[in-house]
Amino acid sequence: MNITVTGSAETYLAELLEKQNVEGIAVRMFVTQPGTPYAETCLAYCRPDEVVEDDVVMKKEKVTFYFEKNSLPYLEEATVDFATDRMGGQLTIKAPNAKVPKVSDDSPMEEQINYILYSDINPGLSSHGGEVKLIELVEEETGHIAILQFGGGCQGCSAVDMTLKDGVEKTLVERIQGLVGVRDVTDHTVTDNAYYK
Repeated sequence: MNITVTGSAETYLAELLEKQNVEGIAVRMFVTQPGTPYAETCLAYCRPDEVVEDDVVMKKEKVTFYFEKNSLPYLEEATVDFATDRMGGQLTIKAPNAKVPKVSDDSPMEEQINYILYSDINPGLSSHGGEVKLIELVEEETGHIAILQFGGGCQGCSAVDMTLKDGVEKTLVERIQGLVGVRDVTDHTVTDNAYYK
């Protein structure tokens, strides 16, 4: 389990727990809608009677954490931190695998594609207000083709062909064994939000 809780975050959470005045209260960490673009990483109070049998436990010096078993793959490499500022401070949770779990070469091809789209490609497209998502995977004689759909600033954008061929397809084909190409099913006649018209 590769989850980091910084010392400042642990101290901050310990102070919050103390204010609850409940013997044995801990912190529960989980992901809602894991593996989707809508995934949210959450922390909540966990009273002793709320512990679930298959929870995974991490005991720190000041705080005990309970992790929902199903959320664990999505919490890999997560970091909980507390940074002080003029207003007091802010607790932050960074969970890079919440939207798509970390994948390996033997993960299903759809998971590998989604992981690269959400972790590598979409962050670059988001600067133009765009995104791309996998619609389906089709098998042809030469290999698998990823059917993609662009949205936001990419839909109707005049540079989308270049983005698709030089960026998205090149990255995916290089990194995923058995994938031979991508196809765009976006209706690019709709140019309302296009970054370049």
